[in-house]
Amino acid sequence: MTLLNIENLTLNIHGTPILKDVGFAIEKGRIVAVTGESGSGKSMTALAVMQLLPEGAACSGAVMLDKTDVLTTSESDMCKMRGNDIGMVFQEPMTALNPVKTIGDQVAETILIHGALGKSEAYARAREVLDRVGLNAAQFPLSRFPHELSGGQRQRVVIAMAIALRPKLLIADEPTTALDVTTQAQILDLLKELVDDFGMGMLMITHDLAVVADMADEIVVMRKGEVVESGPTKQLMAHMKHPYTRMLFEASTHQVNLPDRPDPAPLLQVKNVTRAYGLPRKKLFAKPGLFKAVDDISFTLSRGERLGLVGESGCGKSTLTRSILGLNPVQSGEILLDGEPVFTGKKPNLSVRRKMQVVFQDPYGSFNPRHRVDRLVTEPFHLLDNPPKGRALQDAIAEALTSVGLQADDARKYIHEFSGGQRQRIAIARALIIRPELIIFDEAVSALDVSVRAQVLDLLAELCERYSLTYLFISHDLSVVRTVTDRVLVMQHGKIVEQGETEQVFTHPQHPYTRQLIEAAPKLPDLETLKRTVENVS
Repeated sequence: MTLLNIENLTLNIHGTPILKDVGFAIEKGRIVAVTGESGSGKSMTALAVMQLLPEGAACSGAVMLDKTDVLTTSESDMCKMRGNDIGMVFQEPMTALNPVKTIGDQVAETILIHGALGKSEAYARAREVLDRVGLNAAQFPLSRFPHELSGGQRQRVVIAMAIALRPKLLIADEPTTALDVTTQAQILDLLKELVDDFGMGMLMITHDLAVVADMADEIVVMRKGEVVESGPTKQLMAHMKHPYTRMLFEASTHQVNLPDRPDPAPLLQVKNVTRAYGLPRKKLFAKPGLFKAVDDISFTLSRGERLGLVGESGCGKSTLTRSILGLNPVQSGEILLDGEPVFTGKKPNLSVRRKMQVVFQDPYGSFNPRHRVDRLVTEPFHLLDNPPKGRALQDAIAEALTSVGLQADDARKYIHEFSGGQRQRIAIARALIIRPELIIFDEAVSALDVSVRAQVLDLLAELCERYSLTYLFISHDLSVVRTVTDRVLVMQHGKIVEQGETEQVFTHPQHPYTRQLIEAAPKLPDLETLKRTVENVS
């Protein structure tokens, strides 16, 4: 039975066309994935279904939920439908939750607003749905606050809020983009179970075909506001007709060719490093406990080598990175860059610090939007004793931008004038401009869609060829780490549990945790095998 039927949906915002004749249907108990690059219209389609469109938006066509056309429904009636008939799971769980309210209050709020149950019954239902999404009462009482939970646990709370009233339709907008591979697998399994248990329909929005290859019943491919291809998942992947669909598939499995490593010459040495944090006392006069975020870690990164660091959220990757950058002092051990200590006493050694740069995950949040690109990319010059000035400064800016595939004229633009991939290129230009000895890429491509990610990875390979880059690449995306690193470290509970040549670790993992990470990573099916399977079934 058809639950949601979208016909000829067209959307304009202040006269600018956003969606054009979009159409697809979702049946009860079925999962439909809408995929495509950033700007393809995926999220705007979902917002049109929810009627949460920005000011100046004008819709035509029909969006039928059961027998109700939401495009002609009043705002007061839509308020009754949101949460009750349609639930939505947003991409970033921390911004979707109120930091000053407990998780119990936030899940019960949906129930109370709709007047479905009394206060005590609403909190009882909140407890029930939190249990259902895997947050049991013993570890996760209703009194917990969002900041006390991990990213995956917060996303489970957001899902609990969305299903509290058991809506007919669940919309999940990039629900796993910021999560590590094991948490991502758990969330995807949970969403699939909820659809099966409650018989609801689900609209899953994602930019990665691998995420929904085994999950979705049907896939809708969008490009520039239009549906270019759609159909049952296996049939669509086995017989991709549109070039854009094939491009997305190829970008999801994109491989780069790194230049050969030079002979080993130690650049970064991490020796028996421990970083611990104090825990609150459990009793009044009890001794405070210690949590070792980094526990006796040692490794060496050679000049010209590309090293990967993988592990789940909370394993200590970020703490270790901050210590290497001189931002977090360590309790024991030593960190040396080119033979010099990163810390002098408890203060960072600035002569060493200027030899390192970092590229962050969020290419927009990494920059001050009030400044032009020329000022943004020259920020590292404050580390130098004699920064370039005048013509030398302009030449340095132009060289940095052109080296990452941008134009020298882009220096006079603001960051909002660029796409996500271009912003990340600017972040790499900023890191390169003082020719650092070491660059740390902290989830540098996880926020990008698959085609832009492929372009940035190709750029990294080109820069390695041109400048013989040395970098530490931190990511939860194992397929990316596999193609852009020579060696890899696997981190769990503050310890390095496995390390070695990247291909060797991925092909023959020795530690159970490494095998767990590799098995949890989403994979695209082999096309030849899939074609044979589809042909045999038909």
